[in-house]
Amino acid sequence: MNCASHFISVFKNSAARIAAPFILAALSLLSGCATASSRAAYCPPKVAWERKSPAEVGFDANQLAQAIAWAQTQPTDWPTDFSTQTEIFGKQLGPVPKSRAAMNGIILRHGYIVAEFGDVEAVDPSYSMAKSYLSTILGLTIDRGMIGDIHDEVGLLVKDGGYESPHNSKVTWKHHATQSSEWQGELFGKSTTFVGKEEYGHAAAKPRDIHEPGTFYEYNDVRMNRLALSLLRLWKRPLPDVLKTEIMDPIGASNTWRYIPYDNAFVDVNGTMMGSVSGGTRWGGGLWMDSLDHARFGLLISRNGNWNGKQIISSEWIEQATRPQGMNPEYGYLWWLNTTGRWPAAPKTCFSAQGAGDNSIWIDREHDLVVVWRWHKGAQVPAEFYKRILQSLTDA
Repeated sequence: MNCASHFISVFKNSAARIAAPFILAALSLLSGCATASSRAAYCPPKVAWERKSPAEVGFDANQLAQAIAWAQTQPTDWPTDFSTQTEIFGKQLGPVPKSRAAMNGIILRHGYIVAEFGDVEAVDPSYSMAKSYLSTILGLTIDRGMIGDIHDEVGLLVKDGGYESPHNSKVTWKHHATQSSEWQGELFGKSTTFVGKEEYGHAAAKPRDIHEPGTFYEYNDVRMNRLALSLLRLWKRPLPDVLKTEIMDPIGASNTWRYIPYDNAFVDVNGTMMGSVSGGTRWGGGLWMDSLDHARFGLLISRNGNWNGKQIISSEWIEQATRPQGMNPEYGYLWWLNTTGRWPAAPKTCFSAQGAGDNSIWIDREHDLVVVWRWHKGAQVPAEFYKRILQSLTDA
């Protein structure tokens, strides 16, 4: 159990509730203490991100160089011009770039850049990595008291017709965050059924029985888009603006990233038309961001939401979001987990934001590592790269 988790446990179980303000203050100070290097708690300023040599932060330089050299032999086979986008995912609703960067990546240790390769400033679609950003916006919404409890039915607050049916009325925020909502309907021209190759490409499915919300896991981008729309209804401002002002600007991110809605995903919010974003780039649009900004976000999460002493997202939310929460033991609140050995050489506490392509932010708080890796092969390739990075450590 890390330091923050210990204090959360004390807070929840102690009869001395009068101590709550002091415990919460301690949580803020101890956020990130699970990493021996919150020791220094280095957080990079907006412009200059300090680099350290591998030896300075506990790596064998030769072994790390070999690990990166191996990684560079594992590029994705996706074309750089996105020419297979429609074939893979079906009819598009939003834009995709004309081209993307080649493989690139960044390795952080104790917050410092230890290694980088490729064009880490290339702004590219992140695909389903965006879901972990939506998770963080959901946590922020709960932190701000806009949602009373993650177990609450969404329809208690969102009154746009999406949760009026007897089935959908049972859907909770937790169901959405664990991909077990079984929310039924159509949104922006896409149905939750995924029936039809023209609309859904390789993911086209056959009709199936619908289960009670919370009892069946299915990775479904229509339901993710419903979550994003529901959050927009609560914030009453575009989620890209929420992400920018509440999360990305405070951690010194660039102004180059974009979070793009589908062309037809504009809804009326109190008389103003606002774009509702998606949980990925399956049908175009989505979160377009460079590796440097993804690394800042990963570092924020690895530090339990604390940045230079400011608690941007509660450590309790991050603790909950990065442990098993639903029907899939490898899934938290829109984060992929290592609970069943997805990355066998890594601690079970590791977790990752993952997107097609493949694109990933991998976080190992026990070793104070953040790895952003773009446009690489999938399957067991990431596990091998992370194993080689861990084997390069001299102080593990």
